Amino acid sequence: MLPTVPDQSPGKPLMEFRQLRYFLAVAEHLHFTLAAERLGMAQPPLSHQIIKLEQEIGTRLFVRHPRRVELTEAGRIFKLRAQRVLDEAHDALEEVRKTARGESGQISIGFAGSTVFHPAVAILLRQFRERYPGVLIKTEESNSTALLAKVVDQQVDCALVRLPLDCRELRIESLVEEAMLAVLPSGHRLGRMRRIDLAALATDPFILFPRGIGPDLYDSIISACRHAGFSPRVAMESPQISSTVNMVAAGFGVTLIPASIRQIHAHGLSYHPLKDHALKTSIAVISPPRGASAVVHHFLQSVRETALCAGEASRN
Repeated sequence: MLPTVPDQSPGKPLMEFRQLRYFLAVAEHLHFTLAAERLGMAQPPLSHQIIKLEQEIGTRLFVRHPRRVELTEAGRIFKLRAQRVLDEAHDALEEVRKTARGESGQISIGFAGSTVFHPAVAILLRQFRERYPGVLIKTEESNSTALLAKVVDQQVDCALVRLPLDCRELRIESLVEEAMLAVLPSGHRLGRMRRIDLAALATDPFILFPRGIGPDLYDSIISACRHAGFSPRVAMESPQISSTVNMVAAGFGVTLIPASIRQIHAHGLSYHPLKDHALKTSIAVISPPRGASAVVHHFLQSVRETALCAGEASRN
C-alpha cells in the first residue's frame, strides 16, 4: 500500500534540505546501513526520515529488498531534482557569502571627464578588477558637480571627481595631485619658454569650462590669476575641461588644464608648466559617509593603495 499523502496546507513546508541529503545518501549507496554510516547517524532514524519523505511526496522512492534497496522510477527522477536543488542552494549560499565579503555583486562608479586622462585612474581600475573579478563595474561619465549630486542621491556608489569641490557631506579619498599647465596656441609669444609666469598671460583671452560644471575649480583658477595681479578675460567657454585644448589649437585663446590632459596631442599648441607651481588640482573619490557596501569599502581601500603608490612614484 502506498504511503498516505499528508496535509499540505499553506505555510506547511513540504520537505527539508536535511531530508534531501538523507535521500541522496541512500540513493548513492542503495543501502541504508552504508548511507547511515556516511551520514554519521544510526540506521533506524535514517529509515524513518526516508519513510517520512515518501509520505510527504505521496509515492515510494525506493524498492526495499532484504540486503539492498533500489530506486523506483519516481526515485530516479527525484534524485536528479534533489541534487539540483542542493547544488543551487549551495551556489546561492556561496554567492551570498561572496557578496557579504565584497567579492561579488556590483559597484557603480562615476567619472568626471577630466579624470580619465590620469594614469593613476587606469591603474586603480585595473588592480581592482584583478583583485575582485566577480564584481560587476558599472560606469557613468559626467562633470564633478553632477556626480556630487548623484552620490548624495545614491544614484552612483562613488565617483572620481576633480578637486577642489565642496563635498563636505561626503567621504573623500584623495587619489593623486597634479599641477595645472598653461596651454598656448601655436605662434604665441611665450611659446618658446619652458615655464611661464601666470602673470604673463594677463593680456590673453582665456578659454575656460563653464563654472557650473566645476565651480570650485573654476574659482580657484580665477583666484590664482587675481593673485598673479590680473582678472582673466574669459573670451569663450568650452563644454568640458578637456575640450578647452582643442579650442586653444583653433587659436581662440589660452587655457589652464590639469597636467594629465597633456596626453591630448593636438597640433597647433604647446603645454607649459607654471613657475612656482602657481595652481594645482587633484583627483579624489567621493562616497557616502556611511552605509557603503563591502564592495565599495574594497574599492576605497584600492584607492588608498593606489594613492600611496602614486605618491611614492612622484617622490622618486
